[in-house]
Amino acid sequence: MKKRHIAAVTGVLAALLAACGGSGTDSGGSKPARTLSSLTTSGVGKLPTRWGAVKFGGGGYVPGLIYHPTSPDVLYARTDMGGAYRWDAATKAWAPITDGFGAIDGYHHGSETMALDPNDDQRVYMGTGMYLSENADARLYISTNRGDTWQYVKLPFSAGSNSPGRAVGERLMVDPNLPSILFYATRASGMWKSSDYGQTWSQVTSLSTHVMSKSEINAYPSNGVVGFEQVIFDTNTKGTGSATQTIYTAVAQDYAATAGLGFSLYKTTDGGATWSGIATPADVAGYFVPHMVRAKDGMMYVAFTQSNGPGASGPSRLYKFDGTNWTLLKKYDAEQWVNFGMGGLSVSGSGASTRIALGVTNSWGNYEGQPIVQLSDDAGATWREIAAMAPHVPNVGVSGWIDDVEIDPKNPEHILHVNGGGVWETFNASAAKPTWTDAAGGIEETATSALMAPPPGASYTLLRSAGDVATSVQTELLKSPACCMWSLFNSTYSSDMAWSNPAYMVTTGSHAWNSTAAAAYSTDSGVTWKGFAANHPDALANEGGAGNLAVTKLNNVVWAPSHAAPAYTTDNGATWTYTNLPALARMGIDRAYRLAADRKNPNKVYAYNSGGAWWTQWSETPHFYTSTDGGHTFTESATFAANSWTADFGATSIAVNPNAEGDVWVTDGKSILHSLDSGATWSKLSAAAPIWGQSIYQPDVYGATSIALGKAPAGAKYSASVYVVGVINGVWGVYRSDDGGATWTRFNDDKHQYGGISTLAADQNVPGRLYISGSGRGVLFSY
Repeated sequence: MKKRHIAAVTGVLAALLAACGGSGTDSGGSKPARTLSSLTTSGVGKLPTRWGAVKFGGGGYVPGLIYHPTSPDVLYARTDMGGAYRWDAATKAWAPITDGFGAIDGYHHGSETMALDPNDDQRVYMGTGMYLSENADARLYISTNRGDTWQYVKLPFSAGSNSPGRAVGERLMVDPNLPSILFYATRASGMWKSSDYGQTWSQVTSLSTHVMSKSEINAYPSNGVVGFEQVIFDTNTKGTGSATQTIYTAVAQDYAATAGLGFSLYKTTDGGATWSGIATPADVAGYFVPHMVRAKDGMMYVAFTQSNGPGASGPSRLYKFDGTNWTLLKKYDAEQWVNFGMGGLSVSGSGASTRIALGVTNSWGNYEGQPIVQLSDDAGATWREIAAMAPHVPNVGVSGWIDDVEIDPKNPEHILHVNGGGVWETFNASAAKPTWTDAAGGIEETATSALMAPPPGASYTLLRSAGDVATSVQTELLKSPACCMWSLFNSTYSSDMAWSNPAYMVTTGSHAWNSTAAAAYSTDSGVTWKGFAANHPDALANEGGAGNLAVTKLNNVVWAPSHAAPAYTTDNGATWTYTNLPALARMGIDRAYRLAADRKNPNKVYAYNSGGAWWTQWSETPHFYTSTDGGHTFTESATFAANSWTADFGATSIAVNPNAEGDVWVTDGKSILHSLDSGATWSKLSAAAPIWGQSIYQPDVYGATSIALGKAPAGAKYSASVYVVGVINGVWGVYRSDDGGATWTRFNDDKHQYGGISTLAADQNVPGRLYISGSGRGVLFSY
């Protein structure tokens, strides 16, 4: 190992130990302190593998922030698909609390709603389920130690943490007077109640008995039914031992219309035995209620917005309601250049001096004073903007999705707001121009599509492609990368570099609204990027997430868009020529050839067609091809199909040993396959096997899905360490082999599962250094 790499590793470990206080603490747990000298960089010592986050910083949507009403600094953040976090006041960062969710729990790695017990700041509830359906597939996770550990119960309805309207909140609430009682305002199944701390549930039939059918749900784009929107207990007391009698809830027109409900706001004064509709102002008929909050004096503040969000557009209104009368406090009408909705809403204090913070959505902070966070200190009589103010505009991280705003219950000068990329906060809200800072530290929520580690000698550590935030080049693991591609792409799906000249790199994805480039290249290690002069002939019509490419050498690229026949360029994208591989038939699923370049011989390129999906009527047998002329023409392996299994694209991968020509590995969703002669012959390892159970169409957990090869430790029997995500001996995880697959050792543990692990990349400088992507949890690395 070169001296500069040893220094870099030592610096990373020291920084991580400092961030953890030297204790190696996982989220909420504790372990004996370990000094830097006791760690090994090979990953093969007696100590278990430790994991840190490769820093991007935020990167994804945080629909809700949930404060405990009385305990200082007890604050949670729920994300739509990247788990949940708890604020750690000591480190001033967010600590992940759902990293123990495994691959089988990936559907529940987003939180639709969270609820805290006002009487017990250790108890937290979380409703999960990624997408709304007609199935009873939601779960309620319950923790009695602030999310350090969880148990769950299955819920008799569906949820939608990543469905439209996901910033409505909070749907789940604990009765502050009798905390064994919980109410859950569901999207498509009415109101539900538990009287035993969430263990069992029954529908509140006094309000509605309707459960929306599949056709009723499917009538809305992306199954975007919002349904019942919130629960508010109308009380100032807690812990009395008697159930709160007065409760409010709101309901959207999508559910109300099918259930025969004539009001958008309902109230009970007998604990839910009976409900009465509340007439709302005529100018908000049919509007959604993204947030409603109760002030200490019992005044209700209710935001109404015409669309469901995220980043809902207007028109919109903010009213206060005293139980009888409605008073308009603020409105936005859809006019030219102005189409603002209302999202986040929080109040502090009472009476005429009530402080109100209002999040304005579909606003991008384009000019000084454009509404982003509006603040009133006189119960809504007057307002001023506190976020969109020069020179602070570049620092506020505005992304148009200001769908939750929270005033710290213990410090009204401290206000937080979410956006499409994390959390921002100010501690001087009363100042003429409050100072805002990024408060997303610890949150890593990028949806990673591909990872690629460069060869030794590169000036960077990792190339990462992701949804919504394009491709970034990581020069330091603990420092956010510079982002310079949003003008070209919305999302990117694949990246590669020339092994002989890693400063030359290429990425492909879906082009941005003001770009026609479906692929771009850099010649300076990602400092600058430029779209190719021409796209693959079929690229713009096939910008699916399966699209990928391989770089053989400088200016030479082979590109396989979704469903298309791969094509190659030898002139840096000026012209493209089809290979002899056929286009792939459409099967209702995204698919493409997986491509990989041989790192020892740039004339060799490998292409893998996994066959689609074995459970579709159009499925094919799998195919593996080898090119010896730089990816221009390919020859099929005669032995691959007999050893492999038809699987969908996302459950497969290909990796090439960078230390040996023709040494190729494939995971086909079921097994691990290995060839030592460029794909001419194959051996199928017996190590991996899927876990079957709930579905006849696919395994509950695939046997082997991702593979990567990295630097081997000294004395290893094989020239690379092999890492695989899959099931070995009936246990899912990341596994490592240093003897060419003869034996395997689990590399992660149950506390580090990240809702499932998809893409891998292994470091070529540091033995035991693996990069993984969690389910919406960004990128993690071993150390």
